[in-house]
Amino acid sequence: MFSVPTVPALLFQAAAPAPAGGGGGMIFFIQMAVIVAIFYFIVLRPQRKQQKQLEASLMSMSKGNEVVTAGGLIGEVIHVKETLKDGVPVQTMADRVTIRSGESKVVVERGRIVRVSSTAIEG
Repeated sequence: MFSVPTVPALLFQAAAPAPAGGGGGMIFFIQMAVIVAIFYFIVLRPQRKQQKQLEASLMSMSKGNEVVTAGGLIGEVIHVKETLKDGVPVQTMADRVTIRSGESKVVVERGRIVRVSSTAIEG
């Protein structure tokens, strides 16, 4: 059968001096560094890579591309109006993109587009 230790017995065990060694703190920091490195390579790095690819495709977007907006609207780009800085057109995420979806036209910001396809919509 099992013996249940009494409260005084538990107190004496807790009061016993810690064994010599003291290397536990260093092992803990090494483990935490490994966990942070794994998190970086599994989550953060691929996410940054995907974000850069999306940004590159948004900046190279042109008339005729099929796009999907953050709201779920699917359409074909018919015009991209770039912002002007000192009289020179500059590509930014605030550029206005005109999209034709079905029978209607919608103007959205370039930064609100979540996917760009090089093929136009059939139909």
